[in-house]
Amino acid sequence: MHKYEAEKLLKILFNVWSKQSSTKWCKENPAKGQCGVTALVVQDLFGGEIFKTPTVGGWHYYNRINGERYDFTESQFSEPIKYLDIPSSREEAFSDTNMSQYSYLRNSVLKAWKNGNFN
Repeated sequence: MHKYEAEKLLKILFNVWSKQSSTKWCKENPAKGQCGVTALVVQDLFGGEIFKTPTVGGWHYYNRINGERYDFTESQFSEPIKYLDIPSSREEAFSDTNMSQYSYLRNSVLKAWKNGNFN
């Protein structure tokens, strides 16, 4: 993943994250509760692996693509994350979401990416 693609994807995510992608979403903290579903969608689009690390609120999921860590939902935390880079799986990331939330986020991101809607 190139830096430009990561920046573009982050803008898209902030535009499409909602209560439809996580019941924990709120306007003040759009990334809240979005880690599992986002890690799944990022893997769909860019491949790579899903990793996890423990946080006060439980497991936090993110991606590693071509050896580089990508955590698109790190802004939900007020403290820096101490990444342990524990290998995870789609099944574990799905434990943090459901098919409805996943389908909504995946379809919304793909549509925005295709249409170039990332401002």
